[in-house]
Amino acid sequence: MENYNAPTVYLRLRTRVQVSPGQQLRLGDVAQLLTDPQWEKPLLQLTLKRPQVNEGNLILIDILQIIAAIRQKLPGAVIESMGKSHVLVELVEKPRQPSKILFVIVWVLLFFGSALTIMNFHADVSMQAVHVRIVEMITGKKNTNPHVFQIAYSIGIGAGMIVFFNHLFKKKWNEEPTPLEVEMFLYQQNVDQYVVAEEYERIHKRDADTS
Repeated sequence: MENYNAPTVYLRLRTRVQVSPGQQLRLGDVAQLLTDPQWEKPLLQLTLKRPQVNEGNLILIDILQIIAAIRQKLPGAVIESMGKSHVLVELVEKPRQPSKILFVIVWVLLFFGSALTIMNFHADVSMQAVHVRIVEMITGKKNTNPHVFQIAYSIGIGAGMIVFFNHLFKKKWNEEPTPLEVEMFLYQQNVDQYVVAEEYERIHKRDADTS
């Protein structure tokens, strides 16, 4: 017989969460839920597991694990899941203070590497000859060293990069994501999909070996 007193629990899992190794992983850490007020706080505090370092830095929590934990606490509960059926838990150590020396080294490498890349590109396409020809077309006089035009061109490259990436230090011109942020988001999605597929495959093999 159906238990009409059993609460209905609406669940929406988060995509990815971060916890410290050994920290108790509670339902409120990995999901949003809506249920009767008397059950909401106890369910949010419901412990799912305590991740350890030897489990790896990425742990998959499946909706079936969460449903089993909820029904163990609330037998007969009606659970309605919305959205994703899994959440990735990332184990993160206490962040270390960034090294200023390492920052300077990386900055210098990136600066000179980018400068050399632009210079080599300009050499490959004969940009010097192009500038000379453009100045000659505009002024009617040939100048083999059009420094004014080259300085303006260099400033334009920098301004164009700032506009394209929509970012200058910590300043953003609008709320649109930068191309780099979009690429990082797509990369993170692909990594998450790969990890989820690998974890499901590992769980399937483990279940097959134990059966």
